[in-house]
Amino acid sequence: MAKVFIIGGAGKVARRLSRQLAQGSHEPRALYRKPEQADELASLGATPVAGDLTTLTAEALAALIKGSDAVVFSAGAGGAGMEVTNAIDGRGLELAVEAARIAGVARFLLVSVFPDALRDEKPSEAFENYIRVKKLADAHLVATDLDWVIVRPGTLSDEPGTGKVRADVAIPYGTVSREDVAATLVAIVEHPELNHAIIELTAGATPIKEAVEQLARR
Repeated sequence: MAKVFIIGGAGKVARRLSRQLAQGSHEPRALYRKPEQADELASLGATPVAGDLTTLTAEALAALIKGSDAVVFSAGAGGAGMEVTNAIDGRGLELAVEAARIAGVARFLLVSVFPDALRDEKPSEAFENYIRVKKLADAHLVATDLDWVIVRPGTLSDEPGTGKVRADVAIPYGTVSREDVAATLVAIVEHPELNHAIIELTAGATPIKEAVEQLARR
């Protein structure tokens, strides 16, 4: 059983992650910002933790994280604009990394973005900024001494999960359900020997637990 602190706990992947962790007898703690989000998170099996990533200090966030076995950073601006992207996906990730180090929590999972995301569409300035910020966030985490894993899912969908994925250091671009992203994160939590790995993730034919076990054996 793992105690997992989820930053961005009210997000679409994070809510599914809380439910699946709780169903697996783990203890999810979900950071949320809006008061109305607390009841839903509790109903999913998470312990709601109030806090705003844009106003917390590293020390204050560390106090919330302390005692966890792993941190999952799944926060994101969600298309709210470049300044919010910079604050959440960029500075927010750096703050969370520092907080984890202060709290003495080495295990850090980051939900990032597939490098080929939406390359078949006309790019916008805001989206290019988002990709740039996410890549810099990945690089920031990789440069630390934490036991990090970066998951880069393809285009996310709300389709029901299949329980099967394609996961490796480099794969063709594709889509993946949020349900299966959450299940993959649960499997990674359950394999603490898997660290210092960047994993691209799409829908596929390999059962999730088997796919993560294969990566953990490398």
